[in-house]
Amino acid sequence: GLKLRARTLLRPEVLGTGILHFAITCALLAPVLYWTLDITPRTALLLAAALAFSSTVLTAKVLDSKRELRAFHGRIAVGVLVVQDLLALLVISVAGGTLPSPWALLIFLIPLTRPFIYRLLNSSGHDELLILLGLLLALVVGGHGFELIGLSSELGALAFGALLANHPRATELSNALWGVKEVFLVGFFLQIGIGGLPDSQAVLFALTLVLVLALKGLLFFALLLIFKLRSRSAFLTSLSLTNYSEFGLIIASILLPAWLTPLALTVALSFVVSAPLNRIAHPLYERLASRLAPLERDTRHPDEQPISLGDTEILIMGMGRAGTAAYDHLADKQLRVLGMDSDPAKVTQNQLLGRNCVFADAEDQVFWQNLDLTRVKAAVLCMGDVEAKTIAARQLRHRGFSGYIISHTLYSDEASQIDSAGANQTYLTMNETGISLAEHVQDYLKTI
Repeated sequence: GLKLRARTLLRPEVLGTGILHFAITCALLAPVLYWTLDITPRTALLLAAALAFSSTVLTAKVLDSKRELRAFHGRIAVGVLVVQDLLALLVISVAGGTLPSPWALLIFLIPLTRPFIYRLLNSSGHDELLILLGLLLALVVGGHGFELIGLSSELGALAFGALLANHPRATELSNALWGVKEVFLVGFFLQIGIGGLPDSQAVLFALTLVLVLALKGLLFFALLLIFKLRSRSAFLTSLSLTNYSEFGLIIASILLPAWLTPLALTVALSFVVSAPLNRIAHPLYERLASRLAPLERDTRHPDEQPISLGDTEILIMGMGRAGTAAYDHLADKQLRVLGMDSDPAKVTQNQLLGRNCVFADAEDQVFWQNLDLTRVKAAVLCMGDVEAKTIAARQLRHRGFSGYIISHTLYSDEASQIDSAGANQTYLTMNETGISLAEHVQDYLKTI
């Protein structure tokens, strides 16, 4: 719920892909499960629904480890996951067969509590109280409170998360709760494991469905292409979603307890396949680009990138805190500066503040193939990921750029890696911070 943004969900490529993928998967998989497993139509449909979802935990973890959660394809993947979570809650509510009490109408008063909850969040500090507030809202007020009025506890936790989604500290609260969520998830898997070992039929079921993962990824890829994404964004998004979800296990634990162990094994094996593939996602796409790019629709893509930099003298890649500080300093010197970032929201924010900023992804080979660098004299690499900086430095030199390339990083081994890729200088961030503080002290001592 803390990541629920209406603006993101209402994008056609997010809402359309999430709903269509769920509907098509259920329509195709349910009949196959019904005939091959000799089960009831209801069980087949619920199994298909459980297998239609992708793992929020694994996808978010993989994207976060590569610093791609806020990249265009990362945002699309997270948006699709939120749509799937909403569909999962709908499945649990409808299939559970429980009717809410008349008191359920009170949920329409929840938005009125926003000022009070915002005040609690603002007063909770940054440590233990923040975590306790999150658990209070998710488990007690949202979870147990919704159960008392006949609604699912998951829906209650989602509602209060969505209530806080637009608060400036929503991301901080989400990060604070992440470790608790992982502990609960490990406990959930241990609880399943204690329930019994899988038999040969469960192993065969899991291995068969792992083979079906390829079809799941292909369906995601096809739908994203239909919604006008370029092949690269569609490929990276699809690959991150090609797994089975822990939310499917929650559905099974509530509605299909007899299938919990086979589904748990299926989810675990999908993680084993998906995680290594996502680690090599970018090199894998580079190998397949010549075959996948022709599949794009001949229309304007929402992730279209610039091919001309105009009269730009200095290119700043990555418009976070370091990038914007460098931009403002150079712009004050009357230099022609252009900022780039792979986060569309960050680009929009910088444009509203009057900065010359465009969307671009340094790890996209198509971007570099079409880029005109003739007037650029220097490039400042401020991306958060060392891999992105390395690729950017290498691609700049590969495109014949002979200007000055400067970067920063936290670790000396990463600095050597970026320099080897073509950077003229890579500064160690904390070292430079210490030197800057010492220079301020020295300037002050000269005045006394």
